[in-house]
Amino acid sequence: MNITNDIPRMGQGVYWQDLQVGQRWRTFRRTITETDLVNFINTTGMLEAIFIDAEYEGAAMQGRAVPGALTYTFIEGFILQSMIQGTGLAMLELHQKILAPVLVGDTISAVVEVTGVRPTSKGNRAVVTSLIQVSNQRSEPVMEYTAVRLLAGRP
Repeated sequence: MNITNDIPRMGQGVYWQDLQVGQRWRTFRRTITETDLVNFINTTGMLEAIFIDAEYEGAAMQGRAVPGALTYTFIEGFILQSMIQGTGLAMLELHQKILAPVLVGDTISAVVEVTGVRPTSKGNRAVVTSLIQVSNQRSEPVMEYTAVRLLAGRP
């Protein structure tokens, strides 16, 4: 089998030259399961009572709370697999707000909007800023964050 560079790569991310302020995308949706929660807290060591005790007396909500970090990583996974695969060079800044709890059984998705594209003076790359708005299955906002990334340009 002869692999050539003139055939487009499936799943290739967006080069910065193809972005403009105001562009928006929707991610896929993902339902967060009990297994997701258990695997995440065991991997990260986030063994806080509200995450490990289904009947914790101090919980401020009904249901199994999910760490905001888990919500964020699922959305970043969607972004990596689509927008920045092979073109993302670095995460430079992240400003995050948790707006509402996410519980096991919730289905999350996000809208990604490009809010800035600034070519750098060094090399074929740019600093790209995006606003990511995450909501649940009821279209309620649960998280909002701004990501500033370094993206590659076309080869």
